Amino acid sequence: MTTPETGHVTGTKDKNYNIIWFVEACLSNALRLETYIGDAERDGDNELAEFFRKAQEESRKGAEQGKDLLRKRLS
Repeated sequence: MTTPETGHVTGTKDKNYNIIWFVEACLSNALRLETYIGDAERDGDNELAEFFRKAQEESRKGAEQGKDLLRKRLS
């Protein structure tokens, strides 16, 4: 059983809203990871800082992919 389309409430089709949400979550995560990187660096834990940098780059990549997909679908 699927739930009904709720785009009539937001004015945006669910599938497009989901892409928008995904992009926002990726960007928010990239910002949060900046804090975690700083915390790790302050404690001298370069391994952890690098781990968070890689995760941050993946979050940025996800956001860019989501923006590209949304751009194509809204054109």
